[in-house]
Amino acid sequence: MWPFYLMALVAIVSTIRVVTNTNPIHALLCLIVSLLAVAGIFMTVGAPFAGALEVIVYAGAIMVLFVFVVMMLNLGQHTVEQESKWLTSDAWAIPALMSFLLGLTLVWMLGKAPNNMYLGAELISPKAIGQVLFTQYVLIVEVAAMLLLAGLVAAYHLGKREPGEEEQN
Repeated sequence: MWPFYLMALVAIVSTIRVVTNTNPIHALLCLIVSLLAVAGIFMTVGAPFAGALEVIVYAGAIMVLFVFVVMMLNLGQHTVEQESKWLTSDAWAIPALMSFLLGLTLVWMLGKAPNNMYLGAELISPKAIGQVLFTQYVLIVEVAAMLLLAGLVAAYHLGKREPGEEEQN
């Protein structure tokens, strides 16, 4: 029971740090910790497939995309100097502490707890998730796919440069 509450506390604290950070890179680091904590919560309630998807899709792919967007903004030398001033021990201490707590909880759950120690009544298999998604919720899955496609097309058109337009520094 305590791993659930510890991961929930880590998720809440890191999410608050995401909202209150003024530096986008530090906010992204806290968001990664928050998403990993949510994945841990999925693991403790008996949904390891949902937890693995959380890590792969959100903490992996989406966060890498965010980091690349922030890096590609090319804000110049001024922001590099400002970042070096901001990179103090208190900037990374809280995300490091939260990650350490998540790691300790994960090691305890994998090492000492029995295999069936989950808060949920049963494990949910990937096959069961697929069957529910593509039978009962197929319309919602299709709408989500169309929204993602619309977002991709909009991002392409917003980021597209005209043939004669030069890059501004």
